[in-house]
Amino acid sequence: MTGKVFVSAEIGINHNGDLNIAKRLIDAAVLADCDAVKFQKRTLDKVYTQEFLDSPRESPWGQTQRAQKEGLEFGIPEYDEIDHYCREQGIAWFASCWDPDSQKFLRRYNLRYNKIASPVLTNIPLLEACAEEKRYTFIATGMSTWEEIDTAVAVFRKHDCPFELLHCISTYPMLPEEANLLLIPELRKRYDCPVGYSSHEIGNVATLGAVALGAISVERHITLDRAMYGSDQPASVEPEELIRFVKEIRAMEAALGTGRREFTPREAAVRKKMRG
Repeated sequence: MTGKVFVSAEIGINHNGDLNIAKRLIDAAVLADCDAVKFQKRTLDKVYTQEFLDSPRESPWGQTQRAQKEGLEFGIPEYDEIDHYCREQGIAWFASCWDPDSQKFLRRYNLRYNKIASPVLTNIPLLEACAEEKRYTFIATGMSTWEEIDTAVAVFRKHDCPFELLHCISTYPMLPEEANLLLIPELRKRYDCPVGYSSHEIGNVATLGAVALGAISVERHITLDRAMYGSDQPASVEPEELIRFVKEIRAMEAALGTGRREFTPREAAVRKKMRG
């Protein structure tokens, strides 16, 4: 981790199964000066029931849930290319896995970070598979009780795996009044660990508030166009917005200052003029 707020651009499944779209989203993250891009990985038959996968769902890939899920899933050829492309572009990448097999799949890439997504925070076999790698892990806490977070934290501490909790509200998009940002210092106090923020908001107000309250990382979904197919697209930021998003985070970081009672050169000059 760096000394500045760590910014992850969540590509997730917003690539819509198209490697060229994924590369364009990586390019957007690089241009915006993000620290990393993140994807999602699932083993469909382990995450979903056969009944669910056979159920109807209209999508660009077919008429069933399975067709839609398979259309959004990258495999070895795509992740090999993503790994190569991110190294070439000088940006870190990682992924949130939804099952232990997917977690083991990613080990071939020797990634710097892991991520536990809010929906799978209670999946203990997945947490164990992740924590045993001892990579720095972002743990999202959306829609979770204190007891569930307690259990997840215990798994990572048992394996002596470095982690960071992400305050998160699992609504898409999140309304500003739902943000409950005061949970950030509460999480930090309760677990004595670093805390970041995973954002699903429209705009940037809650994110800037999170940085002001001490979030050391921010994650935000990105897209080429919010009108594209996909459930995550409406709560995502487009490339130009992403540039502005990162700039505003950096401005808020600068505005926080040192907390020491001291005069800047500009204020010292005003003091000399107005107090003599």
